[in-house]
Amino acid sequence: MSILLFGVSHRSAPVSVLEQLSIDESDRNKIIERVLQSPLVTEAMVLSTCNRVEVYAVVDAFHGGLAVIGQVLSDYSGMSMADLTKYAYVRYSEAAVEHLFSVASGLDSAVVGEQQVLGQVRRAYTSAEANRTVGRVLHELAQRALSVGKRVHSETAIDSAGVSVVSVALGMADRKGGGLTGKTAVVVGAGSMGALSATHLIRAGVDHILVVNRSSARGQRLVRKIRDAGVRAQALTLDRLADALADADVVVSCTGAVSPVVSLADVHHALAAGQRDETRRPLLICDLGMPRDVDPAVAGLPGVWVVDVDRIQHEPAAHAAAGDVDEARHIVAAEVAAYLAGQRMAEVTPTVTALRQRAADVVEAELLRLENRLPGLESAQREEVARTVRRVVDKLLHAPTVRIKQLASAPGGDSYAEALRELFELDQTAIDSVAAVAAAELPAVPMGFDAGTQQSAE
Repeated sequence: MSILLFGVSHRSAPVSVLEQLSIDESDRNKIIERVLQSPLVTEAMVLSTCNRVEVYAVVDAFHGGLAVIGQVLSDYSGMSMADLTKYAYVRYSEAAVEHLFSVASGLDSAVVGEQQVLGQVRRAYTSAEANRTVGRVLHELAQRALSVGKRVHSETAIDSAGVSVVSVALGMADRKGGGLTGKTAVVVGAGSMGALSATHLIRAGVDHILVVNRSSARGQRLVRKIRDAGVRAQALTLDRLADALADADVVVSCTGAVSPVVSLADVHHALAAGQRDETRRPLLICDLGMPRDVDPAVAGLPGVWVVDVDRIQHEPAAHAAAGDVDEARHIVAAEVAAYLAGQRMAEVTPTVTALRQRAADVVEAELLRLENRLPGLESAQREEVARTVRRVVDKLLHAPTVRIKQLASAPGGDSYAEALRELFELDQTAIDSVAAVAAAELPAVPMGFDAGTQQSAE
């Protein structure tokens, strides 16, 4: 069985395609369930963010597994298989491992080096684990990816600028608007992305923040935090959005809605009420939602400037220093090599364990036979014979079992486990039983790091 990745991201597809594939929490579980209906797929996990949809699966056959995942995403998105495959990328085995490690490290993000995607990888895993759709392979892969991501962020300066989609977008708006100090801002969405936006707006020196959210209680909670930071703030529900836009200089929209929440009519109202034009108080809009929160037609209105995820990834500030990226890639490459070596060793471990158990069974059988043949043997003598026989067997097995683990860690090492099975006529059922016991003893996912939510864009 091998790891298969089928994905679509900001690097392979335009925003319009990512919108069609955008997956919310409930749909994510449904997609995994459908994928696992195939006997070719034994484990599955979906990573869905503002900039990517990726399905990681453990499959028995490459082409069969690929067809299953592709068809499920095609049905979900309404895209034909031909259209979907134009924008999709596929990684298999080692390449799938390298890709997830790079993603968790922020190397594949629209804003290179951002940390939010690490929290998103964690949630993708914990969601799949809670629904019991991951086993030993994806458990170990996800755990290692999280570890690699943390190592990259702690050992390199890839995120030294503290960049994120929010900071880059607001930096662009700041330059376009001649500074945000003393301005009025509207934040649409009071989730973690909205809170992050409010933090950046406060640092930029805005004078007043209007929080517009579907849930009044959640909006009020964010408003209290803003006021605690010394900035005037007010919570409004979505039916007051048009009025809020009329007072705004800058808007940050970051909801999890499946259709635009900022309509053309809302912005027309804001333009008319604010008597704006290109040079006199332009309306700056940062659309960070996926699917898009702002009607695309809004970008064509005079007096309005819109920045979205597509535009952000072409901004120089979204790219980390080349030296830091190279250093991060070296870490990822080393971690991939170490992970694969560990996996190859782990694959031979059940065979080695089964061999030692087989040897122990033979020893016990021979000791019982000895006892039957020499019933008068004294207890101390019997124990000494038993210790001697076991010691001889342990010494004979020690060197070959240690060596076979070392050999198995190299590429092509799986052949050694097969040779061991043949040479000692080991029962495959016994080997599988050992592996199943090991898989059942998987540790819980560590909760030492988290960042952002599904709405927290990469």
